[in-house]
Amino acid sequence: MFCFSCTIFFPSSNHQNRSARAQCKRTNEIVALKRVKLSKELVREGFPTSALREISLLLQLRHENIVNVREVVMGSDLNKIFVVMDYMDHTLYDLNEQRPRPFTISEVKCLLLQILHGMSYLHRHWVIHRDLKTSNILMDNHGRLKICDFGMARKYGSPLKAYTPVVVTLWYRAPEILLGQTTYGPPIDMWSVGCIFAELLTKQVLFPGEGEIDQIRRIFQLLGIPDERKWKGYNRLPAVQKFKFSGPPHSSLSERFQARTVLQPEPLLSNLGLDLLSRLLAYDPEQRITADEALKHDYFAEYPLPKSQQSMPTFPSDIHETGNRKRRRLNTDTEGGN
Repeated sequence: MFCFSCTIFFPSSNHQNRSARAQCKRTNEIVALKRVKLSKELVREGFPTSALREISLLLQLRHENIVNVREVVMGSDLNKIFVVMDYMDHTLYDLNEQRPRPFTISEVKCLLLQILHGMSYLHRHWVIHRDLKTSNILMDNHGRLKICDFGMARKYGSPLKAYTPVVVTLWYRAPEILLGQTTYGPPIDMWSVGCIFAELLTKQVLFPGEGEIDQIRRIFQLLGIPDERKWKGYNRLPAVQKFKFSGPPHSSLSERFQARTVLQPEPLLSNLGLDLLSRLLAYDPEQRITADEALKHDYFAEYPLPKSQQSMPTFPSDIHETGNRKRRRLNTDTEGGN
């Protein structure tokens, strides 16, 4: 048991939102304390639903690629409630931002496999994350990766039912949600995985939209305008019935990720890599690859092979400090509602 009364707070907060590092005097173990922020109105009305959902889910989930919640501890009043979690050194967002060069292909494969293992576990346990992005993926200096921030996550069932469309940070939001579909499930997470995959390869956000209309325009410009052949039910989507969208007829993913230049003599993706990315970014949610299918993809069996966790590079533990302001701006500018 991690005892709140036996902790030492370090003055500098770490990368995890509203959290600080702490140390157990009994075991000397470093952990992260994420403070549950309550307004005066919420204190009067009760515990926030999003925090309850996140805590209850995380207390049920146990996987090496999911951040581990040890327990919830409380101070002298409701304004001092903390979630005790594994301490991780960095976010994937900070590492990708601060590195002078993109991750190598073997490093990308190592990271992507860990993300897929985490998503496979979640989806097999009937949980959708609904806000997967690089700033919600943690990494330590031993090459281990953990998915965090389950404030928007929820259980789902079969058949799928309608949920709020105001989920997933805009840049990682699946096209079915952008076009008004409210019945969704694990495929929205897999679209986010595809966006993260591309971002790790290039150090650039794949679809950095400045609003929902611009976001869907960017998607259509790269992947081509969808139709009923590519996406069964496309013409019945609410936004498609209201607006007229345009774009090229075909995807230009291959031109984007297999082009050879003076600065990039080798393509970023092999044919197998391009196939995996294309299937992660499939328009039709029914055709989008699942986490279990992606884990078995031949891309991970071709050279260069995925780097082992133990061989992954290490980074200064304070690298997140220079990225905190950028990440806060990303969260503020692009996040959807709860």
